[in-house]
Amino acid sequence: MRFRDRADAGRQLADRLGDYAHRSDVVVLALPRGGVPVAAEVAARLNAPLDVWLVRKLGVPGYPELAMGAIASGGVEIANADVIDSLHIDLAMFRRVASHERVELDRRDRIFRGDRPAPAIAHHVAILVDDGFATGSTMEAAIQSVRKLEPAAIVVAVPVGARDTCDRLRPLVDRMLCLYTPELFRAVGEFYEDFSQTSDDEVRRALNAAKELHDHEA
Repeated sequence: MRFRDRADAGRQLADRLGDYAHRSDVVVLALPRGGVPVAAEVAARLNAPLDVWLVRKLGVPGYPELAMGAIASGGVEIANADVIDSLHIDLAMFRRVASHERVELDRRDRIFRGDRPAPAIAHHVAILVDDGFATGSTMEAAIQSVRKLEPAAIVVAVPVGARDTCDRLRPLVDRMLCLYTPELFRAVGEFYEDFSQTSDDEVRRALNAAKELHDHEA
């Protein structure tokens, strides 16, 4: 199974999330940057507000795509013990990477949200959307940080994910929707025909367009 692009993946996710359409207690939260085009389609079809939920992967030095953990809004920090132990990563290295990524997380918050207040989470159904996950460290950090805000429920929706990761995260949320869990999984991008990088400008445009659309239909 392959998706044409992130928008196609978002439309397919939305088709499975019809129970949440046209409800005032639903908010769609995208993990930027790649999750934003996916979540924009979900939010549009559900007639729900869209916002970003900031998470940064903590990549292993020299192997940035390999996550040794993640950080998220609210000071949440997740360590991937399997990766840390197998590569003998010391605490000082972990802290250096986490500190660097915290600066980038704060920068993105200013760029993406600007003066806009954080989305209402308490007593809402929060649908966390990304373009896929391998280790799931970033999504786990997002789940933990959102949980602190006392949502009515947390739904995780991704087009593709490693099977063991989907199984591991499922007990942490109220609903887990992984459209495709391939037997052999190496990287999320393998399952997209177009997996080009999403820019900061594209994220801002998507968020602004989603706000205009939702305000118009509200």
